[in-house]
Amino acid sequence: MNTIDSTYYLENHIKKRDNQEAGTLGKDDFLKILMSQLQNQSPLDPMKDKDFVAQMAQFTQLEQMTNMSNTFEKYFDKSEGSVAEYSHMIAKEIAYFPEEQSEGDRGELKSGVVEAVSLKEGEVFLKLDDGARVPVSSIQEVRNNRDGDQHGT
Repeated sequence: MNTIDSTYYLENHIKKRDNQEAGTLGKDDFLKILMSQLQNQSPLDPMKDKDFVAQMAQFTQLEQMTNMSNTFEKYFDKSEGSVAEYSHMIAKEIAYFPEEQSEGDRGELKSGVVEAVSLKEGEVFLKLDDGARVPVSSIQEVRNNRDGDQHGT
């Protein structure tokens, strides 16, 4: 009887990931190559100034692109699913499918007026005037509240 050993998959997956990481050059690798090139150049035929400047410009460009990429990554991580992003929903009427419904049976749309926005375990929820907590992924429609201010009148 043949069996499948899951450890083989894990080992191969790790090797594949390591090979992918090994196939990319970072700024440290670029500096090592440049230093080796400078150390091993022929004293009778040294590197031309413009070649050296061009390589330094490439290195600077690589470093700036890496920094910009890291900054964008941090920005998107912070902005994704933030409470402030959905604060404009307060006092709006929304229509949504209740979470209890199964995926195939969406059931009847419910609606309510948003009173608050909260964040729980990385997911944004809207608290409605009837006490329901609705994940933003369940929202089907947003409209201005027809009844006006629910709280003061």
